[in-house]
Amino acid sequence: MKTASQAGSPDRRAFLSAALLGLCAPAVAKADSQANSSTSGSKFRIQGLNPPDAPAADVGYTPGILAEGQRLVFISGQGPSDYNAPMEVQFRQTFERIKIILEQAGGSMRNLVILRAYFVHFSRDLAVYRKVRKEYLVKPYPASTAVGVTELAPAGNQIEIEGVALL
Repeated sequence: MKTASQAGSPDRRAFLSAALLGLCAPAVAKADSQANSSTSGSKFRIQGLNPPDAPAADVGYTPGILAEGQRLVFISGQGPSDYNAPMEVQFRQTFERIKIILEQAGGSMRNLVILRAYFVHFSRDLAVYRKVRKEYLVKPYPASTAVGVTELAPAGNQIEIEGVALL
């Protein structure tokens, strides 16, 4: 016979779900707030956290996101369809793929709560990434991380973006 903790009690599941999203910390002062609903009708709320002692890396970024909703969408690393296109085009192709995945789940780019971008040529491509991402994202912008790496799969790929969305 399983105990409540072994069976995954509702309280434990709620705590683990909150921990997964990084929601265990208290709310931070000066938070932007925005209520949303996805195209599937489920309610979600995303609140941007902008504490004065942890500023955003650049315009178009939010230091933290407090998210409440019903379902999570984990988006595997996406890259462009044409590795020989100019980098701006490659970023647009990558964001379009992310958008398609979110739409199939019943959401939109507004549902993104975190993005992680990987660059083979970090210093060359970061400015272009920042420009293009602002065309696809809205306030509060998803929490984000950008990382320089030595290579990505498949061969020839120079950028990859993964994310998590809340519906």
